[in-house]
Amino acid sequence: MKAEIIAVGTELLLGQILNTNAQYLAQECALLGIDVYFQTVVGDNPARIREALEQAGNRADLVIMTGGLGPTLDDLTKDVLADMTGRKLYLDEATMVKIQELFNSQGLHMVESNSRQANMIEGAEPIPNDTGLAIGLGLVHEETRYLLLPGPPKEMKPMFERYAKHWLSGIMTDELPLHSKMLKFAGIGESTLEHKLFDLIEKQTDPTIAPYAKEGEVTIRLATKAHSEEEAWRKMAEIEEEIRSRVGEHIYAQEDVPIEEVVLAALQSRNQTLTTAESCTGGLLSDLITSVPGRSSVFLGGVVSYSNELKHSMLNVPVETLEGEDAPGAVSPETAEAMVRGLLEKTDCDYAVSVTGVAGPTMSEGKPIGLVYVGVGCKNGDIHIRRLQLPGLRETIKLRAAKSALYELWKLVKSDG
Repeated sequence: MKAEIIAVGTELLLGQILNTNAQYLAQECALLGIDVYFQTVVGDNPARIREALEQAGNRADLVIMTGGLGPTLDDLTKDVLADMTGRKLYLDEATMVKIQELFNSQGLHMVESNSRQANMIEGAEPIPNDTGLAIGLGLVHEETRYLLLPGPPKEMKPMFERYAKHWLSGIMTDELPLHSKMLKFAGIGESTLEHKLFDLIEKQTDPTIAPYAKEGEVTIRLATKAHSEEEAWRKMAEIEEEIRSRVGEHIYAQEDVPIEEVVLAALQSRNQTLTTAESCTGGLLSDLITSVPGRSSVFLGGVVSYSNELKHSMLNVPVETLEGEDAPGAVSPETAEAMVRGLLEKTDCDYAVSVTGVAGPTMSEGKPIGLVYVGVGCKNGDIHIRRLQLPGLRETIKLRAAKSALYELWKLVKSDG
């Protein structure tokens, strides 16, 4: 079944609110085996709403609309659909009772326009609204199905989960549910990953292979339609095995979780601790770590040693490493190693991570923007240094450096068993 999502609301076109409804509905449709081919946003204008509806009806089996079900004169979704399909509007009695009781309970006079929220299209099935007043509806007209839902997410999502799914299951015939698996990658860019998997992506049919990128992380979603999870996993097993044979060293999870969560979970399971020393990332690495709830027993703390003075006084980085004509400088593998060593000596941590580099906007110590050194080490173990040349502007470089540090830490923790 092909679907189109239409979000109604001038505030969406003006960028005053985000269209999170479309994201939610697209994900839910995929799980039901419904293919969303188009998403449309249209303002509160009857002519343009009708144009969007007619266009969607010509290219989709299912049209899901959100917004425009409220009490004001610019809430026109039901009016336009009724007019387009040649059907009458009437007031749903149960909804009218609910609206009137709400106003009575608050001792307020109900303005007549509120009755618009009880409008129902002739021949449609009511979709109850447990968290608001505007009733939704499901309508089958000729060859097209229409599902109308309210705009506020706090109303739309419960309505979809509790009632709209049931209505959709009644109009669906032989659609198979979509099953998917996430493979999360770190330490490799989207373009490099795509290059290594290009032939697989180019020849994909079923299962499908879809790469998605965030800064510092890449996700590949494998997806297939099947009667059961067992059947789906069997269909995806061969392609997953081939992906792992090529880039398996970069796969840190099989679900959509950030790498910091995986690293901290591994350390917590072993009752081990972590400290950080940062220069160019300015505390961003620590922020990523502390954004994961329930891991306070793992992270002991961090040092943001932006200046050479603090690198020396807090982390014991030798002055001769930092300054002088022949000194490696603050942005160097020697300094990254000394920062890790200082953490291990001054704290009772099991693992230590350091980041030093040039985030921009100008060069530092004559070294290029994007040059970063990451150090990782553990008690009674070697210290490993990774040199990076990261592209992007200042904030991008900082985030990529922090994520790269977490990837290097993940590799070390994994190798330690």
